[in-house]
Amino acid sequence: METPPTGLGALMRKIIHVDMDAFYAAVEQRDRPDLRGRPVIVAWRGARSVVCAASYEARKFGIRSAMATAHAERLCPQAEFIAPDFARYRAVSEQVRNIFLRFTEMVEPLSLDEAYLDVSHGKSALTTATRIAQAIRAAIKAETGLTASAGVAPNKFLAKIASEWRKPDGLFVIQPHQVLDFLAPLPVSRLPGVGKATEAQLHLLGIATIRDLRKIELREINARFGRFGERLFQLARGEDQHQVEPNRPLQQISVEQTFERDLSLAALAPAVQESAARVWVALLKSARCGKTINLKLKTTEFKTLTRSITPRVSPTSADEVIDLALGLLARVELAPTTLFRLVGVGISHLTAHDSERQPTLF
Repeated sequence: METPPTGLGALMRKIIHVDMDAFYAAVEQRDRPDLRGRPVIVAWRGARSVVCAASYEARKFGIRSAMATAHAERLCPQAEFIAPDFARYRAVSEQVRNIFLRFTEMVEPLSLDEAYLDVSHGKSALTTATRIAQAIRAAIKAETGLTASAGVAPNKFLAKIASEWRKPDGLFVIQPHQVLDFLAPLPVSRLPGVGKATEAQLHLLGIATIRDLRKIELREINARFGRFGERLFQLARGEDQHQVEPNRPLQQISVEQTFERDLSLAALAPAVQESAARVWVALLKSARCGKTINLKLKTTEFKTLTRSITPRVSPTSADEVIDLALGLLARVELAPTTLFRLVGVGISHLTAHDSERQPTLF
């Protein structure tokens, strides 16, 4: 068994990541008993609408968040499609947040359905983070009728992985002395920030697992991946210095895709459309509104281009975000031979409420 490195021990905290199970769909199934056990898709109907959430019964058909609704309907024509009711989801989310606050003031919401909690110095008389997580999950079930999965670990990165380990309705704990052995056999794709393109680059180096990644010296990783190399080096050793920040303002929601092979400008539209759809779903989950749409492109030579637009009225649908992002793409004037390795779409100027948008969405 490997010994935890000094860096991990020095920054050890008691972190819980709580993630509600198929939140929007679960609320619908709770409130409509006839939907229980059936595939439920939370989405507006429309040619370019996207899935906001899918029940576990629907996920068995390959349906996922941000998928085009029309595609989801083809995969599971027997699914029940429910229009989102965000006022109801926010009310349940507030119930869950109040449960968190009974145990600690150190709560960092990530969206309506998940949050980090630092219980290193919590308010509860319970002596371990594991018992606190058990109590939180029990309270959520008793007071909302919904299930939540939780991960307990010495830092945020590990707690996030742990909460996914026994979904749905599960609890998984990574003790400090278990960190390195737990991570070692996992594929490098489990590390945050490692998408398909980065995974492919690592595979070219003979790196398939986190154990493999630990064998590479920091200097070599930095040479290959720049600043992200140091982050990879730390994550492979279970180190994450990010603290739980209860009042951290969310400045922007963005989605980036690094391609396995470089694409021409003419071939970027599908990736821009998919990224914009995912941004819209993430915005809805954040319970915020946003005004400015941003497009980011990175060429093969690592030159970065950005474009942005702030419409008079905030976007009120995935269609609008997609159209605005595609409009920004049309404004990129480069030679047809230019190749791109990355595309990103974001939305900024976020606010908690927006009177322009609220009537149409809520």
